[in-house]
Amino acid sequence: MQLQRWGLLDRVVAAGTPPIHQTTIHYGDDAVTIPVKPGGAVDALYAPRRTVIDPILVAAASEAGAEFRFDVTVTDLRRDRTGRVTGVLGRDSDGRPVEVAAAMTVGADGVHSAVVRATGAATYHQGRFASAFVYAHFAELPASGYEWFYRPDVSAGVIPTNHGDTGVWAGVPAERFAAEMRPDVEAGFRRTLAVAAPDVAERLSDATRRGPWRSFPGRPGYVRQSWGPGWALVGDAAHFKDPLGAHGMTDAVRDAELLAAAIDVAVGGHASEQQALGAYQETRDALSDRFFAAVDTVASYTWTLDALPALLVELSDAMRDEVEAIRRFDPQPTRAVA
Repeated sequence: MQLQRWGLLDRVVAAGTPPIHQTTIHYGDDAVTIPVKPGGAVDALYAPRRTVIDPILVAAASEAGAEFRFDVTVTDLRRDRTGRVTGVLGRDSDGRPVEVAAAMTVGADGVHSAVVRATGAATYHQGRFASAFVYAHFAELPASGYEWFYRPDVSAGVIPTNHGDTGVWAGVPAERFAAEMRPDVEAGFRRTLAVAAPDVAERLSDATRRGPWRSFPGRPGYVRQSWGPGWALVGDAAHFKDPLGAHGMTDAVRDAELLAAAIDVAVGGHASEQQALGAYQETRDALSDRFFAAVDTVASYTWTLDALPALLVELSDAMRDEVEAIRRFDPQPTRAVA
C-alpha cells in the first residue's frame, strides 16, 4: 500500500516481481490455503529481492532531492557542546575524512548499528527465542503463491520472487544451527527441507540454484530506544523481529514513513522533538507488540501442530490491525530535510 501510494509499486512490478494472490500453510501433512484479499488499490502481495527494491527506493529518494554518498564508512557521530548529535564523522573509500552536518541523524544501519553504539541506545524489550535458517534462490521451481511448512522442530518456506526465481528456506531452532547447519549449509538445508517439506525437496531436484547459499544463525528479537537529542533509529537498528514472520521489509518501510513524518513535524517546529519522536516510537511499538510476541513464540519451536494454528491466527490478526493503521497514514508527502 505504501509503495503504491508513493508511485513505486509499478516499478516493483515492472522489475518482474510476481503478484501473489494466496498463501498456503502446511501443518504437517495438512494444508490450508488463504486467498489474499484486495486492499484498496492493491490486490496482491509482493516479495521483491533486495537487489530490486533497494535501487528503486534509492532512485525515488534521489528524484525527491536526496543525495547519496556510497563507499563511506561512518566512524562516529558529530556533537555540539551540549552533547546533541549534529551529524556524522567518517571516511571515504580512499581513507579521507568525511564530515556531514544534519539537523537530524537517522541510524538505518541494521542490527550492528554504529549509531546505536555511539548513542548507547538501550534495548527495552528482548525476545526469548530465535530461528536459524539456510536459504537460496532457484530457477525452474514453479510456485503458485507463498508456502509455509511447519513440522515439529523444523520449518520451511517457498517465496516466488523476481525473474521467475523462487526463494526457498529451511529453518531450525537457533541452538541447533552450529551442529546441524553450519558445518555444511547445503547438506543441512537439504536434510531439514526433506523433513519439513518433502514435496519441495523433491521438486528441487529439477531446479537450478541461482547465487550462493546463505545462512542466518539466529538472533532473538529486540526493541530499542529509538530517538534522542538530534538522532533517531529506524529499521533493524531500532527494532528486529524473528525472520520467521517474514515481515522485515514491511516493518522497515512502515517505520521509515512514520519517522519521516515525525522529523518533518519536529524540524518544522509544529511539535517539540521529544513530542514528535516520542510519538513515533510509541506508534511503532503499538503496531509491533502483538506481532513481536506471537512470532517470538513461533520461533521457540515448542508448539504442537494442534496449537500452532492459533499462534498463526494471532499473527494474522496483528497484521490486519497494522494494515488498517497504514491505510490511515497521511497520504501527503513530507519535504526532505538535511
